[in-house]
Amino acid sequence: MRILEGVVRPYAWGSRTAIASLRGKPVPSPHPEAELWFGAHPAGPAGCIGDDGRTDSDLLSVIDADRPSTLGDATANRFDGRLPFLLKVLAAEEPLSLQAHPSAEQAREGFERENARGVPIDAANRNYRDAWHKPELLVAITEFEALAGFRDPAITVELLRELQVSELDPYLGMLAGQPDSEGLRALFTTWLTLPDASLTTLVPAVLNGAVDVLGKGDTRFAAEMRTVLQLGEEYPRDPGVLASLLLNRIHLDSGESVYLAAGNLHAYLSGTGVEIMANSDNVLRGGLTPKHIDVPELLRVLDFTPADPADLTPPIRTVGDERIYLTPAPEFRLSRVELEGTGLHHASSICFDMPGPQILAVLHGTVEARSKGDEPIAIHAGQALWITDDEPDVIVRAASSRAVFYRALVPVGAPD
Repeated sequence: MRILEGVVRPYAWGSRTAIASLRGKPVPSPHPEAELWFGAHPAGPAGCIGDDGRTDSDLLSVIDADRPSTLGDATANRFDGRLPFLLKVLAAEEPLSLQAHPSAEQAREGFERENARGVPIDAANRNYRDAWHKPELLVAITEFEALAGFRDPAITVELLRELQVSELDPYLGMLAGQPDSEGLRALFTTWLTLPDASLTTLVPAVLNGAVDVLGKGDTRFAAEMRTVLQLGEEYPRDPGVLASLLLNRIHLDSGESVYLAAGNLHAYLSGTGVEIMANSDNVLRGGLTPKHIDVPELLRVLDFTPADPADLTPPIRTVGDERIYLTPAPEFRLSRVELEGTGLHHASSICFDMPGPQILAVLHGTVEARSKGDEPIAIHAGQALWITDDEPDVIVRAASSRAVFYRALVPVGAPD
């Protein structure tokens, strides 16, 4: 077992308080802190803390030095010697880009195609930086706002009509005349390829319509109207502002989650959550960003099948103190564990005996972990614990009045 020090990613949309507060650092932080990575991603492997309390290596190096004992043969063979998941704390103060991720087959094909074309891995116009897909699960820590999945077209037609914007009429007719996935594809493609001159007229008209709707009050689409106004202010003349009108507007309370499979168009808007994903860099963007947008490739990977928000919510299984979020992703399984510490000898505890690698990220309080024959290790909020495949049974107990951590592992069957 090793204590992990997460890597902070300072993206502009991040928070100056959430991650700094979690790590016990001064608030506000000097710059926005968007993500705290606990994993072995080459772009930011977590640091491994030695007995002297200092970082003496990183998790990627530790795994590469001995894959059979760290990952286990089953995980190493199945995922080409890589830790297949990346665990993060995500803190969004501003909206992220509108984006989707490819399927496993699309990722392999796209990666090989760009390699054959000689596109450098770090090129700004590169779509596929590896050959892996990227399903992801987000569990809210605070209230969390997002756009995810194409809404039922019939409801979207109601929303567009309520705006009462004459400039929208030709596009409204496209969806009203074909209220299905093909109608969504046609409208989304049209909006994403509009010339700047058209966007300069259409986007402000939509924003004015949203202001009028909110001014009248009593609308079922208040959240959608506020969102399009926020996005329009931050990204004027961006087709992603229009595209946001086609997506489900999702609100998550603490502990609620959303699972995003391949092809799901989404954008996180605000809030703090724990995110786990397949260990990949593949992102196809569709707007709300100055970064590279490849419209034909995005259209190739998008799934335009309408989805109800409930369809994006994974089922939960509770086993003792562990709340397990069940998804079909073969790379990861995530659970939340809350332990009460009632005293040195009576604190609640949990035993982990599954094979394969695991990461426990502590978000509140302190836990103490002990493996057979080893001294106990204390892990504080903002840190994580790395457990290898060859560790004997690991017992984790609360070492504070209350402790909360998230457990990430590679699933091998039914939850234990």
